Amino acid sequence: MKTVHHTIAQRLPFKTENNLLVTSAFLTGALLLTGCQSTSLGQSNTAAVKQAPSIAKKTLETALQKQRRQSFSYHSNLEIGNNQKFTDADTNTSTEKMAVSDYVDEHCEEAHDQAYAALILQAEQQNKDILAVDYDTKRDSIRQSYFECVAAYHAWDDHQYDSDVKVAPDYQALFDNYEDKQRPLDVKKAQLLEEYLLKPLSIDSQGIYQPMAGKATMLASAQYQARNHHSSINQPIYMDFKNGDIYLWADNFAILNSELLDDKLGTKWQNKWLKIAIDDGTLPKGFGGEVIKSHFAALDATYDAAPVSQFNYVAPNSLASLSPKLPAHQLLAMLPSDQIIRRVQSFEDYQASQQKYMQIFYDRISEKYPELVQEPEPMTAFESIQNPKAFTSKSVVQKILAMIKDQMNEEATTGEVVADTEVQELYGFDKRGQLKWEHLRRQLDNTNTTDTEANNNKGMRIDVLQQYSAISTKDLAFPNLPSNVQSPNASNSIDLRKYAPELLQYYQDGNGTAVGKMVFNMLPMVRERIGTVE
Repeated sequence: MKTVHHTIAQRLPFKTENNLLVTSAFLTGALLLTGCQSTSLGQSNTAAVKQAPSIAKKTLETALQKQRRQSFSYHSNLEIGNNQKFTDADTNTSTEKMAVSDYVDEHCEEAHDQAYAALILQAEQQNKDILAVDYDTKRDSIRQSYFECVAAYHAWDDHQYDSDVKVAPDYQALFDNYEDKQRPLDVKKAQLLEEYLLKPLSIDSQGIYQPMAGKATMLASAQYQARNHHSSINQPIYMDFKNGDIYLWADNFAILNSELLDDKLGTKWQNKWLKIAIDDGTLPKGFGGEVIKSHFAALDATYDAAPVSQFNYVAPNSLASLSPKLPAHQLLAMLPSDQIIRRVQSFEDYQASQQKYMQIFYDRISEKYPELVQEPEPMTAFESIQNPKAFTSKSVVQKILAMIKDQMNEEATTGEVVADTEVQELYGFDKRGQLKWEHLRRQLDNTNTTDTEANNNKGMRIDVLQQYSAISTKDLAFPNLPSNVQSPNASNSIDLRKYAPELLQYYQDGNGTAVGKMVFNMLPMVRERIGTVE
């Protein structure tokens, strides 16, 4: 989701979702160590659709760079859909034959059996015999289709060794890479996923960003609304750039903490913030500021290198004709724009841009802080969690930088197979040249995972709309919270660094839950400090 750290997250690698999240968290954490500047939007005197791509690129670059310096209020909405995957199959708009078996050499037999079983079911529903004359034509069609399929399969198999053997184009397309093809069960799963999860689900975030004041807020929320079920969950987040702290609303974690670890907690966390310090003092001085400088330097370099052909102006009324269609409520907010700039990249170009960004960023950080890019000792994920050193800010940053390096090396040596898909970004401006919204669409047809996972992802897409507006003094940053806790302070927050030792002492005194004792006994840092908890 593009939120207050969008200008950072938009340039992260798209290949591995886990690395994307970790790296995004790393860079967002750096924002908390220094006051990064964000968002203003410059004026453009150009007319909408008649300008050259070079003007579109320059106008957008100016707007995004000014976006780093001023405050704004934002609202983000994320929608996930996969209806295109089964719409083609249901409406027969796709000429591609569908796989019905797990193995290509069993396709014809399986297709015949499924077609005949469907005919038997139809006959039973009509209280007729399957051998009745009414079904002669359909039985003959099934038989002929089977013979045609078998002949095509043998031709296709022979074609692997003799290119002169001709294969019907539709069967050639079906049998080539058969294991990657869509199956009827995949379509049914996609329909169920769309109707019972994706369509009722909506993910949003809203808040303000004030770099000069050294703070940002985010109210992240997810809503699920079906005919007989309506639920929602939200998490207020407050970021203190000046002190390098992040605050989460403690109420959301109180029940879990009380049940599993702290059975004496009671209501102490009610209407409280949970303070988490990002830097424990182990990071080099000025590290946060250098991360931001390196980020923007890499961002500008990759943008400058982007081909002008990726950018163009589009008419606002053309948004309605995009396919697949934009979510209706997102489209409604985008249409009133005076001008819109679009950037479209092939996925290969998109990945190359991300690779270049990460290389520039990594090189700058490693040159400035060589002690942070030393090769860590090989450890499993479980060992790294158990190792007390893994809990320092410095060691966490070292791990993240090592992951970035490994990812870059892997991409450079192995590459990635991607589908024919694009990454599209839209930017809407008002009459004053003010950037009012950004829209990102990513099609999840690309994968380097298993064939089954590829089939499940095929056709899924993510639409993210982020709208900008001036900050209103009348609006609360967190409308769902009491007015006296809109901003965290010493009296309404729990400092995690102070709370953790108190909880450990509680267990040392022989108290605590069974789950908590088991957890603490697994951690060497606890055993070293207080011994085994009985």
